[in-house]
Amino acid sequence: MSHTPSERILIIGFGPVAASLIEGLLPGVSAGQIELTVLGAEPQPAYNRVLLAEVAVGSTRTEHLMLSDLNRLRDAGVHVLCGYTATRVDRARRKVHLATGEPLSYDRLIFATGARAMIPSLHGVNFDPHTEPDLPEGVLALRTLEDALSLQKVLARRGRVLILGGGILGLEAALAMATAGHTPVLIHHGPAPLGRMMDADGGRLLLRQLSEAGVEVHSQVRATGVRLNENGFAALGTETHGEITGDALLISTGVRARTELAAGCGLEVGRGIKTDEYLCADAEHRIFALGDCAEVAGTAPAGLLAPGWAQAGWLANYLLTHRAPRPDRAPEPQSALTPPSPFTASQVLMLKGQGLELTAAGDIDSPLFAEDGRDVMVFADPSRGCYLKLVTRDSVALGFVALGLPRTSAEVVLAFERGAALPEDRSLLLRLDDPGLPEPTAAAADEDTLCRCSGATYGDVAHAVSEGCETVAEVGESCRAGTGCGGCREKIEQMLQRVAIPA
Repeated sequence: MSHTPSERILIIGFGPVAASLIEGLLPGVSAGQIELTVLGAEPQPAYNRVLLAEVAVGSTRTEHLMLSDLNRLRDAGVHVLCGYTATRVDRARRKVHLATGEPLSYDRLIFATGARAMIPSLHGVNFDPHTEPDLPEGVLALRTLEDALSLQKVLARRGRVLILGGGILGLEAALAMATAGHTPVLIHHGPAPLGRMMDADGGRLLLRQLSEAGVEVHSQVRATGVRLNENGFAALGTETHGEITGDALLISTGVRARTELAAGCGLEVGRGIKTDEYLCADAEHRIFALGDCAEVAGTAPAGLLAPGWAQAGWLANYLLTHRAPRPDRAPEPQSALTPPSPFTASQVLMLKGQGLELTAAGDIDSPLFAEDGRDVMVFADPSRGCYLKLVTRDSVALGFVALGLPRTSAEVVLAFERGAALPEDRSLLLRLDDPGLPEPTAAAADEDTLCRCSGATYGDVAHAVSEGCETVAEVGESCRAGTGCGGCREKIEQMLQRVAIPA
């Protein structure tokens, strides 16, 4: 009787997307079909980077971030190497060389190397875009657990933290610190934070709300370098605002895909490791890439968990059902492969904390009197901190930004994601946030997205609850809802409570 040998699959990277892929491959490991090796550069197994700011401020414990159980994986037969770095891929010999010297052989190779922080050109800071940043003491990027614990020490002694960058991650970190009673200093180069999704009037209101939330904001700053003392970071130098002193500098100016290892072995890279719609990066169907390091079919990495987890689910199924090609045979034609998943993610961005609620999506870069078939509606009530700009065509939302209007934005989000028509009289939407009206009772449809990190729908969560899940954690184990940024936990709790209350 002939025995089919196990297929050696090597995953480089052990973040949230790799953790999901590993879970999907476990049936193949248990059946002896796959010999799985995972290589992670950090000493810890996969953890949720979205919640690092909460660890830094002390509102979440480190163990609550963990996404993988090393003992369970090793008991299942997975070879996990934490704290190991790959230095070179030899595609001809199908080997990955480690910094320690020894090679690892593979039949199939998966790049799940993620992204690193983009470090701006600042005097006194290493800003080489192709290496891991070697930052001075007190300068960090909040991309690793080590960064979060370092920031935690600064905040514990009531240190003054500067945040460089006005994007969504910088604002989330600032609001997390403000919620914990600190006074973070947000520094950015534009007239207002979130410049890519806010217009001028909305930006001014956002600035005011950030100040009311306890965030000190410096706008239109041109940073030039850092000043260090014997303890590390002491001040940020600027051309426009002189020196801004602090005890730590958190850099939040974007991320860049880790592609150097792939480029070094001859794979094509751009905004990420270039793959086809099947996540395949080579002509032999042996090398794949997914998550924040992958440019899939010309689409740049989204920087979100949802598409990465969708890719991991599809790729696990593919690897379980399609063995690596034999050396003496041509790869199976793409047309014969399983149809690829669209790997789409919600375009909606949400920011919430310290009384500030902002939701935005799509394109709002249209003038009030647009002449290209677009209709634009703007509502502002600065005294209540409310602002809405809505761009539509044929009553379908193309883009919007809503500040301080949670019920209105929830309705617009549902319509935006469904492609459904909004009321002809757009002002009717604003009545949803009338303080005198009761909470809306209309339920979302089963196919509507509840968890924007995992892509789990209301129907997925309802099914998990009907199957006996009684806590948010149990729902997360069932369908991943609530395991990302945590913004949907309140909705999950409401669904659990409705089941718990006797009829």
